[in-house]
Amino acid sequence: MADLIQYLIIVPLAAAFLIPLFAKKARWLCQVLAQAGVLIITALSFAIALYVKDGLTLIYNVGRWPVPTGISLVVDSLSAFMLVISNFVMLVIVLYSNSYIKKYSDTWKHYSLLMMVVSGVNGVLVTGDIFNLYVFLEIASIAVYALFAFGLRKESFEAAFKYAVMSTVASTFVLLGIAVLYSYVSTLNMAGIASALTAKEQSGSVIKFVTVLFLMGFGLKAALVPFHSWLPDAYSESPATVPAISSGILIKVLGVYTLGRILFNVFGMQPAVSHILLALAVMSMVLGGIMAFGQTNVRRLLGYSSISQIGYIFLALGVGTKLALVGGLFHILNHSISKSLLFLNVGLVEDHPDMAKKPVNAFTALAGAMSICGVPPTGGFWSKLIIIIACIEAGHIALAFIAVVVSIFTIAYYFRALTPVLFSQGKAAEARPGAKGMPFSMGFAVILLAVISVASGVVLMPNAANALLTGAVNILIGGTGYASAAMGALR
Repeated sequence: MADLIQYLIIVPLAAAFLIPLFAKKARWLCQVLAQAGVLIITALSFAIALYVKDGLTLIYNVGRWPVPTGISLVVDSLSAFMLVISNFVMLVIVLYSNSYIKKYSDTWKHYSLLMMVVSGVNGVLVTGDIFNLYVFLEIASIAVYALFAFGLRKESFEAAFKYAVMSTVASTFVLLGIAVLYSYVSTLNMAGIASALTAKEQSGSVIKFVTVLFLMGFGLKAALVPFHSWLPDAYSESPATVPAISSGILIKVLGVYTLGRILFNVFGMQPAVSHILLALAVMSMVLGGIMAFGQTNVRRLLGYSSISQIGYIFLALGVGTKLALVGGLFHILNHSISKSLLFLNVGLVEDHPDMAKKPVNAFTALAGAMSICGVPPTGGFWSKLIIIIACIEAGHIALAFIAVVVSIFTIAYYFRALTPVLFSQGKAAEARPGAKGMPFSMGFAVILLAVISVASGVVLMPNAANALLTGAVNILIGGTGYASAAMGALR
């Protein structure tokens, strides 16, 4: 089973390079390659998640070179949980793209770039080497630069350039942090770093400096306040599939997962870092919500909403108890599904304005909005409730109160802004020339995500929780015990 880990990277990377070869003579094959590639790795992600659900750790040594000489790919319950979410969401987005992307020229480039993003994201999730984490992060980021500019308008280029500059700054912080860390522990293997730090002063000045660099770098990737300014502009001018990928996958993997993995499993969570995460979480929740309330552009509203909702996840990481982490990881799942749904819904209305008054569009958008707002019985309600209860149990009453107020505020701005757009009060808009109702692939994608948004609470049932959530939470709670598990598997 460990040998299969490499295919999570190889399959989408191969598809990304094969698609241009068939672009001129068999364009239909480009779409098939993208769909087949994502379907294969999604099935593989589920299979690996089931295999490691009992606490197993899978290790694959690239080129059969042992660590520390070689590079290892590591999959445990946490990375498997994120693999399932990210690859499933990407599968739905690729399906949606079958009809949506036809209005753009050179659609094969869109599919090739999507596969590059998938390869980079999966690489970040499975690498056991912190420098290769940076490499895969850059692969995904560079592909997204091009996707943000795919609309080929002046505003699209401006948004893509802004994201590229901000992302490059973030990557510089990350690379500098890796360089300083390597000079301190003389290894790039994350399990090796964790082991080395147990023999050193984990709270020393070097680790404090590296932690600050990583908080700035990965915090920018996660769009935490005050590192958030790139996100609303980028989301407002790109094809709808791109913010769905960014909000549904990238900010969770390149920001939340990377910080969570490093702070909990490599450095070991320190009280001072916990307090910083709580402060950043509150700023993101509150300021993201306030900025969303004043938006008239739905895409920008959804962008600021993502900033606010990421705050809930970092609130859970900052509290750090087992219950809080259950809520935080569950909120990653719910937000990935619901926010991707809302962006795809906006793209559907933009592409087919006549669909705005159709019940299927209205009710799927309503399902996504309810989950983001935390309205029962949607999954978003349960994840927010768990986080709030965890705050109360940990003695953070004020933080629990803020989380409740922000959630109520979220309901206000979502239904203030989305009601006239999604329910189209007044005469329905005319369809664009050539549009013939809702395409099957787009309709199926939004309906599937809407059903999951409403029904995702079943993940909390014992059998489902044991298969998905429990193992991932135990990895974070185990802290630097990740090192002994990974090193044990390596031996």
